[in-house]
Amino acid sequence: MSARVQAYFRHPTRLIPLIFIAVILAGTLLLMLPAASSGDRYTFTDALFTSTSAVSVTGLAVLDTPVHFSTFGQVVIMLLFQVGGLGIMTSAVLVGLLVSKRLGLRTKLATRMEISQALSLGDVKAVLLRTAVVSISVQAAITLILAIRFSAYGFPLGKAVWYGLFHAGSSFNSAGFSLFSDSLMGFATDPWISLPLCIGTILGGLGMPVIFEMTRRRWGPAKWSVHTKLTLAGSGILLLGGWIVFLLFEWSNPATFGQWPWYDRFLPAFFQTSMVRAAGLNSVDIGLMRDDSQLASIILMFIGGGSASTAGGIKVTTFFVLLLVIWAEVRGEPDVTAFRRRINPAVVREALTIALVYVACNAFGVFLMQRFEPDLKLMPIMFEVTSALATLGQSTGVTYEISEPSKWLLTILMYTGRIGPVLFAASLALRPRHRLYRYPDGRPLVG
Repeated sequence: MSARVQAYFRHPTRLIPLIFIAVILAGTLLLMLPAASSGDRYTFTDALFTSTSAVSVTGLAVLDTPVHFSTFGQVVIMLLFQVGGLGIMTSAVLVGLLVSKRLGLRTKLATRMEISQALSLGDVKAVLLRTAVVSISVQAAITLILAIRFSAYGFPLGKAVWYGLFHAGSSFNSAGFSLFSDSLMGFATDPWISLPLCIGTILGGLGMPVIFEMTRRRWGPAKWSVHTKLTLAGSGILLLGGWIVFLLFEWSNPATFGQWPWYDRFLPAFFQTSMVRAAGLNSVDIGLMRDDSQLASIILMFIGGGSASTAGGIKVTTFFVLLLVIWAEVRGEPDVTAFRRRINPAVVREALTIALVYVACNAFGVFLMQRFEPDLKLMPIMFEVTSALATLGQSTGVTYEISEPSKWLLTILMYTGRIGPVLFAASLALRPRHRLYRYPDGRPLVG
């Protein structure tokens, strides 16, 4: 291979997608091993779908994880979503740091593309190490709580620790996988199971830049960046709003919240609104929720979590920047502002681009899946496609029954949803275009 070809593939915008594909294929091969199966054989397509779902931290499943996969297979899935949650480049560089304790310029650049555009190249090593510390600490704390609680249910100690470790990683990395066939439906009203998982999902969905700012010494809210303030405010609004919406729509539904006494309905509603933008775990049967609730879930999945987080979607900041654009336009304001700061016009253009690209991909995915699954109604199709593209993982239950073309479609959407934001950020940062001239103004009629 010539030096020119090597240089072509070493560019971050081409290197990262290739590494993701390589990890997905490696995971697929591991899952195809006889040791990964509990006895029932499955196809290459099913293994590829599962590997892609784990690496993209989605959680959609065409196979029942505790039924079809052995302990070895479950460990492979956990490792895949741990690597996918940290990031492929982040994981690789952390291993490299342990070996060589050095980072080359190109490696720093590629890793910066995956973590956050806000970092300087000199910050990469420190941020990687802090990321690992935060990830391990949060997951360890949740694992301890869950293990103790699972032990109280009669699980043997080893199994309780394993289940705690798996679900702690699944929540913090927004992976959505569970070792229970019904996800967490058996623990819907248990706060010692539900709340630690909600906390892990919320923290993972904020993103490391936000967590770092919040935990920085002598760095109070007054010094937080607009990104951190917008992420926290937006996430709080979506959590509260989603909680109220699900309570209203599902309060009297006997198939979901209506099956419990009134005082037990608040926790499952909070669990749903926490998970639907990030982790994809569920404590009620999504397929039995009312259409209004499923539509609300689709909207929240589409918005997703914080930028540079394990969550998917267009991201909280993108959504609220667009709302601020509308607000400024309605009021006739010359600038878009947030927290007494003017939003750069380039950020507005990026937000519009991301949202429209997601809408287009989502619509195209729904169109194709309708052709592949003519017997399915529109709502389940919209739910599955949005869940895949937003790397969320909740399902109305039809994923187990879809055809091969639909499995390939959702696999592509999960891959696109995971690497799309990374590539978009990288392409903007590495390929800026500066013109030395401007065209005359034109004013087409809009609206």
